[in-house]
Amino acid sequence: MTLAFRETGPRSGVPVVLLHALGSKSGTWDDFAGRLERRVLAVDLPGHGDSAPVEKYSLETMADAVAGLVEDQVDLVGHSLGGRVAVLLAQRLPGRVRRLVVEDTPPPPAAVKEPPAPTAEPAEPLPFDWRLIDPIMTELRTPDPGWWERLAAITAPTLLVSGGPSSHVTLESLERMRGLIPDCRLVTIEGAGHRVHSARPEEFAAVAGEFLGA
Repeated sequence: MTLAFRETGPRSGVPVVLLHALGSKSGTWDDFAGRLERRVLAVDLPGHGDSAPVEKYSLETMADAVAGLVEDQVDLVGHSLGGRVAVLLAQRLPGRVRRLVVEDTPPPPAAVKEPPAPTAEPAEPLPFDWRLIDPIMTELRTPDPGWWERLAAITAPTLLVSGGPSSHVTLESLERMRGLIPDCRLVTIEGAGHRVHSARPEEFAAVAGEFLGA
């Protein structure tokens, strides 16, 4: 599996691995990476940006791809879809994930959600593989009681970042996550909406950067 990433900052020290949202790419982190003054690996998840497409898409497949970069200790930062992947990695690799930041990431729903109406693939080129939409969205919308139970396996100190009431990710769901992850705190950046690091770059960098020890 060919995985593209952008490496910036000094070559030494614990790297920060940045995982973007569905349909996005590593460039979304340029501003945040520039503020960290640390070694940063901003990843294009499979089927996004410059990373190769795969035959079958799933959250596990994406976690498998990123796990190849996590040979030693890392800090993980994930937004939305990237946050779900980061949570999987923190559960799988408790000794390697030093700190975890999860930005406005929707947990599995309590009940089955109605599938979105099918849409035709846009005619214009996309920065991601259109084939990933259906399987990933189906997985994100599928209830999974075991997902909540597995949060207790996360040993890394964890920061949850909410974008406030203007985001579709409810504060109630993030509060529930906070209660199940052993070492976890929740910060709300009011008015940011779902794309916190893009809408409120300075506030996000201040909160996440301090947590990461940058």
